[in-house]
Amino acid sequence: MSAPINVLLVDDHAVVRMGFKMLLESDPDIKVIAEADSGENGVKMYMEHKPDVVVMDITMPGIGGLEATDRIIAKDSSARILVLSAHEDSVHPKRVLNAGAMGYLTKRSAAEELIKAIRMVANRKMYLEASIAQQMAIQQLNGEKNPVDVLSDREFEVFMALAKGETTNQIAEILSLSPRTVGTHLYNIKQKLNAGNSAEIALIAMRSGLIDP
Repeated sequence: MSAPINVLLVDDHAVVRMGFKMLLESDPDIKVIAEADSGENGVKMYMEHKPDVVVMDITMPGIGGLEATDRIIAKDSSARILVLSAHEDSVHPKRVLNAGAMGYLTKRSAAEELIKAIRMVANRKMYLEASIAQQMAIQQLNGEKNPVDVLSDREFEVFMALAKGETTNQIAEILSLSPRTVGTHLYNIKQKLNAGNSAEIALIAMRSGLIDP
C-alpha cells in the first residue's frame, strides 16, 4: 500500500477547513496533517510539516495566499501548492501560477475535481480548472493584457481591497501593514494605473472582471 498524500490546509475560516478536511479524508489516499488560519501560519506550518501538497486560499487577513505562496516557494522551490479560491477571474490564477503554485481551482468545483487536482499536483503535474484555463487561453490568443499586470503582488492586494471599498486604515489592519505603507502602495497604484481616485480604481477592477459591477 502506497503512503497517503499529506496535505496542509490553509484557509482563515475554520468551518471551511473542517468541511474540506472531511471531504479529503473520505479518500483513503489523502491525509490532512496540518491546518493554518492565515498566510503567515501557512508558511510556518509548511516548514514544520513539509506536506506533499498545500491547499491554499487567496483572500485571508495578513499576508494572504499570494504572498504566502511566494514565501513558501522562496524557502522550498519544490513545494507543491494548489490554490483553492472563490475568485473566478483569470488574473488571480495567473498571479499565483507565476508565484510558483502548481494548480488553481475555484471553491465551487466538484469534490471529485478537488481530489483529482490534489493527486495531480502531488505528482508534480499542473492542474487548472477547465473554465479558468479557457479564459487564460483566450486572453493569450487574443493578445489581451490586463492593466493590473503591472502591479506587484502586494500592490495587487491593496488594489483589490481598495476596489472593494476598504479604507486605508481598514486595509492596513487586514494586511498587517502600517497606514503609511498602505498610502505608499496607493500612490504607486494610482501612478501605474493612471487612476485619480478610488472610484477609478474600482472601475478598473470591474473592467478586469475582478469585482462585480
